[in-house]
Amino acid sequence: MTIDRRKFFKSIAITGMSIIGVKASGAPKAETDEHDSEFYGILYDSSICIGCQACEKACAKAHGLPEPTDKPEKGILRKTSENQRCVINSYETSQGEVYVRNQCMHCDEPACAAACLTQAMYKTKEGPVIWRENKCMGCRYCMISCPFDVPKFEYGSTNPKIQKCDMCYDRIIEGKKPVCVETCGDALFFGTRQELLTEARRRITEIPELYLDSIYGKEVAGGTGYLYLTPVTPDELGFDKRIQDSSYPALTKSFLYSVPSVFILVPTLLLGIHEATKSKKTKDENYD
Repeated sequence: MTIDRRKFFKSIAITGMSIIGVKASGAPKAETDEHDSEFYGILYDSSICIGCQACEKACAKAHGLPEPTDKPEKGILRKTSENQRCVINSYETSQGEVYVRNQCMHCDEPACAAACLTQAMYKTKEGPVIWRENKCMGCRYCMISCPFDVPKFEYGSTNPKIQKCDMCYDRIIEGKKPVCVETCGDALFFGTRQELLTEARRRITEIPELYLDSIYGKEVAGGTGYLYLTPVTPDELGFDKRIQDSSYPALTKSFLYSVPSVFILVPTLLLGIHEATKSKKTKDENYD
């Protein structure tokens, strides 16, 4: 079979430059303001949450998902899924029963976006981490890389999507609040990350006996868009203690710089051959 030399070298060049670009820059970055504190986010106050699930139901309705039928129960862990972008769980703690909301954390430097080869998973300049269907190639690397186990794949669908909380990005760019915040009374507070930190500090200072003197998400995984105020330590509320404080994409940068060139060039060569021969194969099949 004859290979079109021009197409071959063009494929090699494009693929090589793409990989070199990833190697040099690590994760793709959103076009942010000078300070990442201007990302929008949500402060969740578990001391106020009563586990009513109003946020869950509003989220499901807004995104065309089934309304949740199960309820938070102590000892039963409810997880986000392809049908549910957020869940409320109940925990028996040293301070009694405490409810906790779980959803995408909208990391300042998201591992899912760093792992995505096509930038389908993307950190917007406004703050929310969104999934872009038209760019997704279905590799599901975002699911593997997320330290919070958030993105979910619709395995049973003929046109599968990645489901996760997008912080109602379409509403935010219109100047509106996320539907969960608009539905909830006081447990959810929306604003820029700096506003969230200021509000969290104000509550801790004014009612120190109600809160643990800590803001979960301020530093974990390099900082997150969802911040938590709680009356007890995070491990009592099911948070994974293994999640580090530093950014996960920061780890990949040093790794990529240390990878020998052969591991970069061999896959590039194979992909280049595949692209160069694909059109020839298609022509032969059509002729037959």
